[in-house]
Amino acid sequence: MEKNKLYQSFEHVFGYKADSIFFSPGRINLIGEHTDYNGGRVFPCAITMGTYGVVKKRADKVVKAYSGNFPDLGTLTFSLDDLTFKKEDNWTNYLKGMIKYINESEGGIDHGFDLYVYGTIPNGSSLSSSASLELLIGVIVKALFDLRIDRLDLVKLGMRTENEFMGLNSGILDQFAIGMAEKGHAMLLDTTTLEYEQIPVDLPDHKIVIMNSMTRRELVDSEYNTRRKQCEAALSDLQKVVNVSSLGELTEEQFDAHQQVISDEVNRKRARHAVYESARTLRATEALKAGDLNAFGQYMNASHLSLHEDYEVTVKETDLLVRLAWEQAGTVGARMTGGGFGGCCIAIVEKDQVEAFIEQVGTDFEQAIGHPAEFYIAETENGTKEWV
Repeated sequence: MEKNKLYQSFEHVFGYKADSIFFSPGRINLIGEHTDYNGGRVFPCAITMGTYGVVKKRADKVVKAYSGNFPDLGTLTFSLDDLTFKKEDNWTNYLKGMIKYINESEGGIDHGFDLYVYGTIPNGSSLSSSASLELLIGVIVKALFDLRIDRLDLVKLGMRTENEFMGLNSGILDQFAIGMAEKGHAMLLDTTTLEYEQIPVDLPDHKIVIMNSMTRRELVDSEYNTRRKQCEAALSDLQKVVNVSSLGELTEEQFDAHQQVISDEVNRKRARHAVYESARTLRATEALKAGDLNAFGQYMNASHLSLHEDYEVTVKETDLLVRLAWEQAGTVGARMTGGGFGGCCIAIVEKDQVEAFIEQVGTDFEQAIGHPAEFYIAETENGTKEWV
């Protein structure tokens, strides 16, 4: 994305020149899905697809925001004196939530601003455009108003915006990955303690291919919240016999020994995924650190099967993409990524096989589903920052 084009877009919308540009990445999760709100481990990295924000502070308390991705919505306007959720405010509710919680925590946002936003993350792709926007706004207002709030607090307030303001009971994976990322690394994060380790993702002979099913996640909000309630119910049953505060604290052996105490069979499947996926994530990252990429790929494959069979968050399109990827020469491993019910999958593919991989998977997918998939090469990126 060109700086000049972004500045010109701001000036075209608002009629004057902006002061600064910020960038907030999207993310992929290499392994460790639906474990973050269960106190387990995750292994995400930020990517170069993301959200740009061009901004200038105002003298009044009005925020005016325009998205280059949704020009039909025009300029959306709200006041700092009314930071309540309103459906008609559309995507700017993410701005309102972040501003509201930052002001409650730190204060200091006493003027509005004009903001032009442009995102390169496809809508509904499970690459976390919402968390990208949340951290973008957090870092923008921190810079505009010289706030002392630290990055981890912005991450937590991003999750709070998602949970309390927007009503999606997700964990901290997305905001943490986007806020704390280091280029060239993925992070092994324990979502109970928030202890994390930046682990180099050095793949000189391979590429990470993102496969977008182009299937929008119509059920993700309600089903996501349902999965969380099912895991909470399973945990409640297990706590009758095991002293734990989250499913992520259980070993596989502990789960196997006590799983029958979970009265509902579906809840038992959900808990099995949470426990096994967290353990699998730790083993996968140890394999990557040891240079055993093939073992890492096998853990990715096992993760997908668990998400398909026990957690049931795949759909026909995403499951097909992964299974087609498994059939291709040069594929090390593949799995769905993100919340599920549509969106994207990822595959690690030998570099000299990537072109053939995209051609064959794309052809077979379109023949089976009736519409094309999209493919992107993932490159790692730093966390949200001002573009200087």
